[in-house]
Amino acid sequence: MGPGESNTVNIAAVERDTGLSKDTLRVWERRYGFPAPRRDATGQRVYGPDDVAKLRLAKRLLDYGYRPGKILALSTARLMQMAEAAASSSQPREREPTEGVDVEQLLALLLAHRIDELRRQLAQFLLRLGLAKFVAEVVAPLNARVGDAWARGKLEIFEEHLCTEAISGILRVAINGIPRPGVDPLIVLLTTFPRETHGLGLLMAEAFFAVEGCRCISLGIQTPVPDIARAARMQKIDIVALSFSDMMNVNQAAAGIEELRALIPNEIAIWVGGTCPILERRPIDGVERLRQLTDIGPSLARLRRERGARA
Repeated sequence: MGPGESNTVNIAAVERDTGLSKDTLRVWERRYGFPAPRRDATGQRVYGPDDVAKLRLAKRLLDYGYRPGKILALSTARLMQMAEAAASSSQPREREPTEGVDVEQLLALLLAHRIDELRRQLAQFLLRLGLAKFVAEVVAPLNARVGDAWARGKLEIFEEHLCTEAISGILRVAINGIPRPGVDPLIVLLTTFPRETHGLGLLMAEAFFAVEGCRCISLGIQTPVPDIARAARMQKIDIVALSFSDMMNVNQAAAGIEELRALIPNEIAIWVGGTCPILERRPIDGVERLRQLTDIGPSLARLRRERGARA
């Protein structure tokens, strides 16, 4: 490995890290001159940290409707300003952390790799607040802060994964401790589409559904749309709940939602949530957009009124 290559990554890693396909990266390289990767000893493209940071921001701006020809020549600092402005104007915010919850302190524990202490503090908040408030007032703000730090290049992918695993372990134990729902509960199928690798939002939603007395069936992440449709019909699902992060390609998200709506009966509700901008920009008939996790309770109450009370 040559000088300066120790912190470079190949094109497959960039695709995973940014959500931009290899074909897109190559087209941008030819058409716009960015990214301009070096070549390693075997002739393969390699990308530096600055390239990856700028590509992350470019992906976010594409999702907000910007065109690559308008943004790729701009500096990383300018792209950051534009991304922050777009996010503040178009994305709903989860509620602020409750009193006594210091999200910055939790983030500092993560960045210091004090994961056992991070788990202990999260577990204490869960005991003090209860599951629903813990998810809405601790996990959601922390997850948003981690995503922001990642987009700014201040947090590595493995650190994001450490945080996700710490939170996920606590949530799974808490969800499993909820008493089984009563007779004839609403049945919720939770999953994500292919290419959506972020599953924490799904688990956060499952916690809210479980607290509200639903029976939850999780398929995990990256389930093909036809398989979701088959599972919904065979399991007699009432609600298909889908999670989309801002790493999900907006066109693939919209096309998948429309395909799923066409494949399953109208009496099976489709609820979508997450930070993918397409959810806000392009409403789809027969699909309910949950802007924040705390919308789950009121939406369930309304659905139960419409269908007759089901605990």
